[in-house]
Amino acid sequence: MTEDEFDAFYAAAFPRLTGQLYAFTGDLGEAQDVVQEAFVRAWDRRQKLLADEAPEAWIRTVAMRLGVSRWRRARRWLELVRRTPPPESTPGPGPERAALVTALRRLPETQRMAIVLHHLCDLSVEQVASETGAPVGTVKARLSRGRAALARHLAVDEAEEPAWREGGRVG
Repeated sequence: MTEDEFDAFYAAAFPRLTGQLYAFTGDLGEAQDVVQEAFVRAWDRRQKLLADEAPEAWIRTVAMRLGVSRWRRARRWLELVRRTPPPESTPGPGPERAALVTALRRLPETQRMAIVLHHLCDLSVEQVASETGAPVGTVKARLSRGRAALARHLAVDEAEEPAWREGGRVG
C-alpha cells in the first residue's frame, strides 16, 4: 500500500473504526486514541496491509486489544487510588445511545466484543470467529447470551423489537 493509498484508507476507515471502538469502549476519546494508535502501528507495515486482504480488520483488532489493555491499566489504577472518576464536562450522546453503551459496558468482554463486531461492524459470525480466534459455535453462544443480557439491561418490552435485533445500525 503506497502512502497515498494509506492516506485514502485512513480517511475512509478512521471515522467508521472510531464509531465501532466507541461502542466497544464506551468512551469516544479513548476510541479515537486507540484507533489512532492502531493506524500508527499500521503505518510501519503498510506495505503488507494490502497483502493481508483485510487491513481494516487488522486495525480494528489492534485497536480493540489496545482498548482492552488500556481499560485494564485504568481499572488497576482506579483500584489503587480508590477515587471516583471526574464528572464528564462535555455533553454526552443521546439517551438511546447512552443506554446502549452503558448496557454494553456491563457485558463480559467476550460477549461485548462479539456484539460489537457482529451488530455494529456488520461482520458475519464466521468473520467474528476469525477475528476473535473463537469457534463459530462459541461466537453464536456469546451473541445469544449477549443479546439476552442486553435485553435485560435495557429493560426491553418483549413486544417491542430493538433496532439491534432487526439488523439495523445503532447510531
